[in-house]
Amino acid sequence: MHLASAPESMSWPRLLSRRRYPQQPQLHIVSDTAPVRGAFVQDYDRVVFSSAFRRLQRRTQTMPLPETDFVHTRLTHSLETACVGRSLGRLGGRLLMEADEELAEQLPYFDADCGDIVAAACLAHDIGNPPFGHSGEDAISAYFLSPAAEPFVRTLTAAQRADLQRFEGNAAGFRVLTHTYAAHSTGTAGLGLTYATLGAFTKYPRPSLLPEADRHGGASERKGGYFQAEAARFQDVAHDLGLLEKADGSGAYHRHPLAFLVEAADDICYRIIDFEDAVKLGLIPAETGLQLLQSILADPADRPRTVQWLDWREELGYLRARLIGKLLAETAQVFARHAPAMLQGRYDACLIQELDCWPELQQVQQLTARHLYRSRPVLQIEAAGYEVLAGLLHAFLHATFDPTASLRSRKLLDLLPAQFRALGPQQGLSAYEQIILLTDYVGALTDQNALSLHRTIHGLDLPKGF
Repeated sequence: MHLASAPESMSWPRLLSRRRYPQQPQLHIVSDTAPVRGAFVQDYDRVVFSSAFRRLQRRTQTMPLPETDFVHTRLTHSLETACVGRSLGRLGGRLLMEADEELAEQLPYFDADCGDIVAAACLAHDIGNPPFGHSGEDAISAYFLSPAAEPFVRTLTAAQRADLQRFEGNAAGFRVLTHTYAAHSTGTAGLGLTYATLGAFTKYPRPSLLPEADRHGGASERKGGYFQAEAARFQDVAHDLGLLEKADGSGAYHRHPLAFLVEAADDICYRIIDFEDAVKLGLIPAETGLQLLQSILADPADRPRTVQWLDWREELGYLRARLIGKLLAETAQVFARHAPAMLQGRYDACLIQELDCWPELQQVQQLTARHLYRSRPVLQIEAAGYEVLAGLLHAFLHATFDPTASLRSRKLLDLLPAQFRALGPQQGLSAYEQIILLTDYVGALTDQNALSLHRTIHGLDLPKGF
């Protein structure tokens, strides 16, 4: 693999852009000294210290509103995914450097930079997910597709309607990372991350309005990755990084190569760790779980055993750790093999699907889906989430667009923080922009906050005081 400079290929120096909007481009920073705290480490730190990231602590990963401490939340899942992503990026980058002396000479810290970029993007990968897990995305979409929402969306363009009716946490996440509310400041950059990290974050570099056929195509075409509200910002990022635009004229691009590693880190973590949660919760028999993980590891019969496990939970954690290490190393090899095709926009598949153990990983996911994702408590709370999110959106939309400005509407609007209303610096926003602000508000709530607010505004419960 050689550094590409032809127009039909992306190039690593541009893809590792340290530019932060609206600063001037800084595309070719090469130093003889290892950075103490480089731009991409700063990206990671900015995500950690953001309020949006902290709220993931009370956001569903697998088990909504968990009562046990060992079940993962969105926050712990994101931290673990970032750890796997850092290793994937560094190992994948090292393999590319070993195969290309020119790359190693031009970008001497390429492997470290790849690791830091992927880690930061992985840390933020779920930052736009609404309450109640993926069912929260479905609940928001279902509401805006319902007759109840028609009066509010009928004047919107098809692309704007798609943002709401195909609501996607990845697009909401890009907005969290890049949008600053005028009610807060005159800033324009959100968390001010580098374009390299934003590119790696965007697993689906295309708008919400997609032909249905595309949703069954390549890995990057299944969902939307940005709202119309952020279309100009995404175009700026894509052009700065030199992403290749697709020929269909839809505003879609080929992925940043490191986005494949972000996706792989997430795939590895949620498959293995969600399975571990299901076993620890007793939803999958411990013996079944241990045997399946051992079969994927495929240890030789003569491998020495230095530990006798007395607690199956400890053995489960040991097997999970070793398995993630195995998957990580094999995935990095797949990435390095396909990196030249990624640069030319000729590869668009999930990396882990090429692993030899893919059939067993599918079995792991099927067991988790059957026993955890479709367990009665999960289904009950997710069903309630549909009512909660739809109820909140409906109440606040009616209040926002109430032509009579009734007393009830005014009281409801007073509950909204200023940044989610068309007031002061945000006056004159279009109907679409006002609806997006409301989805920002509802989507940013934690599971418990959403449930409590829904009960309160519908008179089912009252605050207990300050």
